This record gives sequence, structure tokens and C-alpha cells, in this order.
Amino acid sequence: MADMEVLGFEHMGLDPRLLQAVTDLGWSRPTLIQEKAIPLALEGKDLLARARTGSGKTAAYAIPMLQLLLHKKTTGPAVEQAVRGVVLVPTKELARQAQSMIQQLAAYCARDIRVANVSAAEDSASQRAVLTEKPDIVVGTPSRILNHLQQDSLRLRDSLELLVMDEADLLFSFGFEEELKSLLCHLPRIYQAFLMSATFNEDVQALKELVLHNPVTLKLQESQLPGPEQLQQFQVVCAAEEDKFLVLYALLKLALIRGKALLFVNTLERSYRLRLFLEQFSIPACVLNGELPLRSRCHIISQFNQGLYDCVIATDAEVLGASVKGKRRGKGSKGDRASDPEAGVARGIDFHHVCAVLNFDLPPSPEAYIHRAGRTARANNPGIVLTFVLPTELPHLGKIEELLGGDSGAPTLLPYQFHMEEIEGFRYRCRDAMRSVTKQGIREARLKEIKEELLHSERLKTYFEDNPRDLQLLRHDLPLHPAVVKPHLGHVPDYLVPPALRGLVSPHKKRKKLSFKKAAKAKARNPLRSFRHGGERRGPAAEPS
Repeated sequence: MADMEVLGFEHMGLDPRLLQAVTDLGWSRPTLIQEKAIPLALEGKDLLARARTGSGKTAAYAIPMLQLLLHKKTTGPAVEQAVRGVVLVPTKELARQAQSMIQQLAAYCARDIRVANVSAAEDSASQRAVLTEKPDIVVGTPSRILNHLQQDSLRLRDSLELLVMDEADLLFSFGFEEELKSLLCHLPRIYQAFLMSATFNEDVQALKELVLHNPVTLKLQESQLPGPEQLQQFQVVCAAEEDKFLVLYALLKLALIRGKALLFVNTLERSYRLRLFLEQFSIPACVLNGELPLRSRCHIISQFNQGLYDCVIATDAEVLGASVKGKRRGKGSKGDRASDPEAGVARGIDFHHVCAVLNFDLPPSPEAYIHRAGRTARANNPGIVLTFVLPTELPHLGKIEELLGGDSGAPTLLPYQFHMEEIEGFRYRCRDAMRSVTKQGIREARLKEIKEELLHSERLKTYFEDNPRDLQLLRHDLPLHPAVVKPHLGHVPDYLVPPALRGLVSPHKKRKKLSFKKAAKAKARNPLRSFRHGGERRGPAAEPS
């Protein structure tokens, strides 16, 4: 029975300042990965740890890193200020998030521990200025860290004590293999290293051979995703591509999905097609586009977290740099390549309170499905995943279920009993909206975003001051019309609402009168509304009989 007791933070010998920060974060007890990894790391062991996304891996390496650095500074002889910890991550967004978590944990020892993110600033000069002060911990992507090592603005050979590779399984697949091998040549022979990953693949094994010395492997006995009591997973079989748009329209417009949702597609072009389609029905959504600067992407995530948007459309193909191993980073299909290869969304980014993940396009691999689904049902909150699949994609879906089911072989993605005949009345509206979203419209939507970035860019402000004619030309350029929005499509007439749903869907006019607070409370009650048909409850929110 004693083995079942969880080792609390207060029993790990941590600095009181760290314990206070943990308390402020509201963590009453460590997660499984934190309970197992922190004591081993404090003993000085190298770690190879696998734990599912959202399980607290960042704190699992940040807490022992801070504890070891504080211990070195508060005991023993005085040491020269130097960079003693490095955290490598595959994307700029992850670097920003890791820095934020480390700073929160170091809130009560900020004078003793300084953290710098060399992926945050856009220009190398400002990064070099930060590194001149020799922060204790440096966070960044391998390419940025290597660049500073080669420019001699960062030196690690005589000072590095701790190296962390977060989301290690993505570092190679994002095309950082050569940078990592070159980076290791700038490190001392002896240092403590942690490899944190959601999966153990051949890339992680390769990194293990390169970086770790007699590591302790933590392959925690937990599923890669939360159980069915927390995460409900469904498949929506659509006969044709048009049906996917029709079902999505019904789910969002009839408010069958409650709360914030992430919509995943496989290409950037599809992201804009889907956004323009939803705009036809007055459904606000934003695209997380790797072509935009980091600050803009973080702003979109912040707006989503604040509730300004209920839907974010993202990709994990071209934009996320998935499956680019052996290729030059950033290369995508013609006309659909991300300018920033270090952009990433499907893993690690902290989207707050995501109630549902909708795979509008089937994930390209079983691992990609896990990474997408990991955006919901975090921190003991419930969540739902709906995967749209065409008949030709069923064999690929079977591979995903095989990975999720493990040895049990039990079906994981249950059929979502959505009767198409009930929403057939909306088909002509969807066809009308789909016809309005042309290739030219998609192109102009992307150009419009880039134009807005140019007009509001701080870096171009000085240029426009010196060249006011260019600014006037940009402002008075021909107006872009991404798609013709037809106002009547934003309203759902009562006669089109299926009889089985009329008791659940509020009429358009009545919904307008609902106060913001009441609407927020209603959304929080259930992420997915069920509906009845012939006395039978169907849909993911169905209660057990």
C-alpha cells in the first residue's frame, strides 16, 4: 500500500522558494512523470523519459534544473556567472512556453536565476546583448543556439552542466539533425542530460546514443492519451468531401459543439479554404499560419486563450514541419510552404481549455493523431476528438486505432452516429458557400494577412517613415476581396433545423439576447451537445443507459 503513495513536492528536498512557486501554480501533487523524474535528476542521473503530452514534462526537468543551480549558488564557494543550463526545443513557440514555465517556477529566486530565450527576439543583435549578461539558463531551437555558438556570443564548453532536449522525437523530424551534431561539438565532455519525449522512435534512440551517458529510462506505464472517462474519441465517416463541410457546418452552427475547438487540416491552403467557408456563415475562426512572424502567431494563441475566438484552424504538415526528415526545412508543396520552419502547433503549445479537437483532415500518421488529440483533455479536464474520415481512408484509420488500442485491440474511435438525412436541408447552403471560396479568394486572403503584417510591423516603421510613398501605395492598393460573404447565410431559419434538434438549438433571435456570462456558463457545462431521435440519445455526449 505504501508503494501507491505519491511522493509529494515537499518530500523531494526542494528549495523553499521553489515550493512556494509550485504552491502558487496550484499544484498540490506531482504528476507521474514529475514524481519519477525529479528525484532521479536530483541524484545527477541522465534521463530518457517518455510521457504523454500535457503530463507535465516541462516542470519535470525545470524543477530539478533550478534546484541544482540554486544549490550550487547557495552552497560551496562562489562561482563565476555563466550559462550552466541549455534547453533545446523544436519550435519558437515551445521555446517561449518553456521560458515562461521556468520563470514561473523561479519567481521567488529571480535574482539568483536568470532565463533567456534566444528564439524570441527577431534580430541577432538583441540576442547577443542578452547573452552578454550570461544568463543561467538559455532556451532556444538548435539552429539559434548553434548560430550563437559559431558567432562566439555563447560559450558552453567550460560552463555547461545541464542539457535538456524537450520534445526530443521532433528535433530530428524538424530537420535539426545536422545542427544537433554540430552543436554537440561545442559542449564539454561531461554534463547531465535529459531527453523528454512523447514517443520513443528511432530518432530518439539516435539522440540517446549521441547525448546520454548510462541513462535511466522512464517508460511510464500509462496510455499515450487520457482514458475514455476523460477523453472521448469518435470517427465521423463521410461519404464524400462535401459531407465533411456539411457536418462541420451543422456541428458549429447548431452549437452541437460547446466551447473552444481546434480544427486540424493537412495543408495551409486547406486552412484558408476552411476559414473562408466558415466566414460565409458568420462563424469566426482564425488560421495559425507559419508564414506570419512569431509575435503574430503568439498573439493569435493569446486571443484564442482569452476567448476572442472559439475556433483555431491549424496544420501539422507544411506549417508544422512534420515528416521533413532528410529534407531542407521549410520546403512544402508548391505555393504552400511555410516561411518559418520553426513554427509548431500540434505539440506542446499551451492552448487553454480546449473542449474539442476536430480532425477535419485525417492525420498523416498515428503519431500525428496523438499529438493533435493531446491538445484537449489536459490537466484532468474533459475533452473530445472527432475525426472526419472518407471511405478510402478507413485502412489508414485502422492503423491509428491499432496504435491507440495496444494489446487489447478494443476499438478506440467509436462511430459518431450522425444521420446525414437530418441535416440534408443545409446542403444547398454549404454548396453555395463552397462555390464562393475560390482559389483566387484563398490567395487574396493570404495576401491580405501579409499586407496587414506589413502595415503594422514595428521593424518596417522606420522604413515607411523614410519612404512614405511606399506606405501610401500599400494603403491605397486595390482592395482585396477574399470571398463574397452573403449575410443571409449567417442566419439559420427555424424550418431548416431538424425536428430532433429543435428542442436543443436556440432560435437565432433568442440567442442574441443571451448575456455573455450566461453564454459562457452554458458553454462550460458540456463541450458537445447530444440530440435525441425517437427517444434515443445519440452523439458523444450521450449518457450511459
